[in-house]
Amino acid sequence: MTTLDRIPSWKKLSLFAVTWPIFIDSVLRMMLGTVDVFMLSRISDKATGAVGLANEIIFFCILMFGFVGVGTSVVVSQYIGAGREKEASKISALAITINLVFGILVSIALVSFGEPLMRLMNLSPEQIDIASKYLKIIGGFIWIEALSYAVSSVIRSNGNTKSVMFVTLGVNIVHMTGNYLLIFGNFGFPEWGVTGAAVSTVVSRLLGIIVLFVILYRRIPSPIMKRDYVTWNSSYVKSILSVGLPAAGEHLSWQSQYLMVVSFVNMIGVTALNTHVYVMNVSNYFMALALAIGAGTEIIVGQMVGSGDMQAAYKRLMRSVKFSFLVTFVIVGIASLFRHQIIGMFTDDPDIITVGATIFLLSVVLEPGRTFNIVIINSLRAAGDARFPVMMGVVSMWGVSVPLSYLLGVHFGIGLLGVWIAFTIDEWLRGVLMLLRWRSRKWESKALVKPVSTSDTAVPTQG
Repeated sequence: MTTLDRIPSWKKLSLFAVTWPIFIDSVLRMMLGTVDVFMLSRISDKATGAVGLANEIIFFCILMFGFVGVGTSVVVSQYIGAGREKEASKISALAITINLVFGILVSIALVSFGEPLMRLMNLSPEQIDIASKYLKIIGGFIWIEALSYAVSSVIRSNGNTKSVMFVTLGVNIVHMTGNYLLIFGNFGFPEWGVTGAAVSTVVSRLLGIIVLFVILYRRIPSPIMKRDYVTWNSSYVKSILSVGLPAAGEHLSWQSQYLMVVSFVNMIGVTALNTHVYVMNVSNYFMALALAIGAGTEIIVGQMVGSGDMQAAYKRLMRSVKFSFLVTFVIVGIASLFRHQIIGMFTDDPDIITVGATIFLLSVVLEPGRTFNIVIINSLRAAGDARFPVMMGVVSMWGVSVPLSYLLGVHFGIGLLGVWIAFTIDEWLRGVLMLLRWRSRKWESKALVKPVSTSDTAVPTQG
């Protein structure tokens, strides 16, 4: 078979086959934080609120690790679609090294500045002590998650999403078992409470990254050489960062504005914070399917763009948007019918249950808007069009979400519901803007590489 006769890699993939393992994996990853919140809620609401806020900092760091992961996923997908598997492996190795170094630097920062950061979040002195202890343990080993993010992105970009899912499943089983033993001191183990939850998280993640490396070397088509990890290639780094840095900018903008909004929630009161932590933990599951469809579509669209088939990429995204919108609306609608029971799983406080249930009703409107962002932004990046989402995101988040959250939640006294109304307006505004961008088809000129049958050199990134 000649190069011209090769079957495009994306034709070997189906959206369902790629997406369902990512969906399960997303749910399982979310469970890592939710399990801590759920089990610690058996100790006290104060411990739950403190750990929930510490987890927001951890989640922020993980999102920042994603700037290399997202860039790697897009570039590797396009190179595979273009028939450049050996180059894809070299890019993968370099990306893993970059994320490891970045992760170590973040670990040092969290251990050094974790407690001062908690003080800035307006927590009570008791909660600061709890959150700081948890953050130092998790943060000291956050480099493991940075490494995991990069390796998982490489494996997924090759279309192998099931392996990552099974690893995450194993990590969750170890984590839940460790929590049961170390939080409550069962079967003769020490009763460490919050510290036990942190230790369990670190151990489970460490075991997970070991297994991921084994899979990496067994499943990718072109093996990674040891020298690839330390061989610097500026053109590869430029390609990764051309997508990754804008993605990091958007993640940074979202998480920083979110932390600002959480500080407003703290101003409303401890009950509002605890309610927010519970609702946010459940809300993350609502968007799990959209996250999976977005990631699956990103892999396929990236390979389509790499192979030069822009029309197929355009149609694939539009079908994915319609499907994810409908499914998200149905899932959230069904969950809203059991809103009181869902919040009641975490607490018996009637005030928390009442406010949380009201926010669940609002989520029927909020979550479909968020679906636009997740699915379309992923595909814009997959096509190499990474700058537009971050520019529009910064404008909407800081021009709409932050000021509206303060006005509605604090100034006008609507409380936590006002904050979530502001979230809803922001998500819908950005969603519509992303859809208009995709329909304009300006992303078609942003491809990072040409098919191997057309050219043997990468196309310079276009702004």
